[in-house]
Amino acid sequence: MPSLAPRSASRSHDDVFATLNDAQRAAVEHGVADADRRALLVIAGAGSGKTMTLASRAARLVLAGADPQRLLLLTFSRRAAHEMVRRAGRLLHRSLGLAATTAPPMLHWAGTFHAIGARLLREYAASISLPESFTILDRGDAEDQLGWLRQEQGLAATRQRFPQKDTCLAIYSRTVNSQAPLAEVLQRHFPWCAAWEPELTRLFRAYAQSKAGQHVLDYDDLLLYWQQMMAVPALAHAIGARFDHVLVDEYQDTNRLQALILLALKPDGCGLTVVGDDAQAIYAFRGAEARNILDFPAAFQPPARIVTLERNYRSTQAILDASNAVIACAAERFTKHLWTDRRSSARPRLVAVEDEAAQARWVADALLEEREAGVALKRQATLFRTAHHSAALELELTRRNIPYVKFGGLKFLESSHVKDLLSVLRWAENPRSRLAGFRVAQLVAGIGPASARRLLDAMEGSADPAATLLDFEPPPAAASEWQAFARLYASLRRDDSPWPADVDGILHWLTPQLERLHDDAAPRVADLAQIGRIAAGFASREQFLTELTLDPPGASSDEAGVPLQDEDYTILSTIHSAKGQEWSAVHILNVVDGCMPSDMATGSSAEIEEERRLLYVAMTRARDRLSLLVPQRFYVHQQSRFGGRHVYATLSRFVAPEVAAHFEWVGPRPVDAAAAAPAGTPLPAAIDIAARAGSIWD
Repeated sequence: MPSLAPRSASRSHDDVFATLNDAQRAAVEHGVADADRRALLVIAGAGSGKTMTLASRAARLVLAGADPQRLLLLTFSRRAAHEMVRRAGRLLHRSLGLAATTAPPMLHWAGTFHAIGARLLREYAASISLPESFTILDRGDAEDQLGWLRQEQGLAATRQRFPQKDTCLAIYSRTVNSQAPLAEVLQRHFPWCAAWEPELTRLFRAYAQSKAGQHVLDYDDLLLYWQQMMAVPALAHAIGARFDHVLVDEYQDTNRLQALILLALKPDGCGLTVVGDDAQAIYAFRGAEARNILDFPAAFQPPARIVTLERNYRSTQAILDASNAVIACAAERFTKHLWTDRRSSARPRLVAVEDEAAQARWVADALLEEREAGVALKRQATLFRTAHHSAALELELTRRNIPYVKFGGLKFLESSHVKDLLSVLRWAENPRSRLAGFRVAQLVAGIGPASARRLLDAMEGSADPAATLLDFEPPPAAASEWQAFARLYASLRRDDSPWPADVDGILHWLTPQLERLHDDAAPRVADLAQIGRIAAGFASREQFLTELTLDPPGASSDEAGVPLQDEDYTILSTIHSAKGQEWSAVHILNVVDGCMPSDMATGSSAEIEEERRLLYVAMTRARDRLSLLVPQRFYVHQQSRFGGRHVYATLSRFVAPEVAAHFEWVGPRPVDAAAAAPAGTPLPAAIDIAARAGSIWD
């Protein structure tokens, strides 16, 4: 490894960081070029080069003498961490004059909050009475575990409607991550479940005990245990002392637990850098707290230094002017004004259309028009507040043979066949995991729930789980199949079990089961082959299970929707899924009250402010062309003898006259809804409660 002694600014440094603008350079040089020891908050506007700035700061710290093994980089996806490390490594290569084949100093502690938490928990497991062999439940498994306990406690048999297992997990997760009392969480976010507080308390207590007994943690436990570990002064000091610098990406997306962890790591703020944008805080439904970034400077004494990145490298100035006008109306924010050198005479458009069908036709026409002008379909996206808003457009695109990919839907690890394979691995790794064992045992022909429970009871206290499984007497119908699986399990439990050949053995056994259980076995087997390829990139089964659970691929082959037969396709996406992306042309559907803001997110001023930020995020995805679609009416289906009816819509409250002045109108401008509606037509405050009462958690 080359010397990491502190170096003065040199020509190589200047060359490496020459592309940084003044604000980016100020963030990169903080505490390096001066003696400023304050915490650093970088307010990074949309498209302002946030990733390069954070990677450059990591590289600059190493060049100034920081030990890369004592630098902690926290992100919200493994891909983001890899990109940061890749960019920082490239900068170090160039600055240190290393050959392309020479490895630069690596950032050994870079990853998501949950992945770093899992890593630290394994290291300190003995100090917190946690078995080192713990496994991690993914969201689906956690739901199933709660569903199992829900049944055991008789809550599914009640005469009144008890929350389903997915709602129970959402309540549990929100309570853990917000560190708020259950009663408060129910009142604020799940009022229809408030009457069940005593039963939910018992259920969650049983859930915690069940996880402890099985040596498993769920996704939220990784943060909860880490935070509780940091509440022990000796452990907090030991862990905090391991890292001279802590760099955090997307700080506006942190929840209460994550903020507490960071404060415990660096109580005085020295060595702490967080980067984010309060104007892009849109994940409250996941427990994110916008107040974390708004209150960050005052959390330290002296207060944190603030550096604001306002130069945008993505959009035209016309698009930025409109976006700035939207966010300028926010009740509370860090002041910034995005600007760019990219000038354009084309203003963003407000497109008034008659209804959703007309909206779909207009977007389809616009996609083809842009394509003929040289903008590939892949460089165009249509965004919407919630997944079902694209239904009419999807029908229109299909009718006109315009291929598309929609982001959303079933995630990779939620596919049943993928869960089958991972459950075999988890059960081999942790024989006490009843959930994994219960699922896997029933894959054997002839084994039902009763036999599976009998097996798990026999294995409960066994010192040799593989031998117990081999000795188990299955029902006669399962005898031959059972021995084949028992031999597989025994091989997986051996200390010398080869990795990743384990996956090949499981796939060999599982393929006939899939062919027996599913008509579409071929694409499912292809998915499992993909897991085999992924597994080859990990050093051990434990590491593979942890990383795949914390950061899974987006979708399975039968759910991804990619039209492989086409060389080009357009993008449909919820706004939440579009964050961090950009396209040449962006169309935003249903920019009317009831959809933007959603009629299900107007219960408080905080919810309305987040909806405003959501529109801002959508608008700032566009590079060259931006269109906001404004349907004048919606057809709402009614469950009555009178059938459906039309309701009239109004332009979103976020596009006030001073905001609309930055747009070009296309089509007739909307008139006042009361004047447009025939006499006696109801004017709902929320335009589509009846038709659109689906989940907003997209």
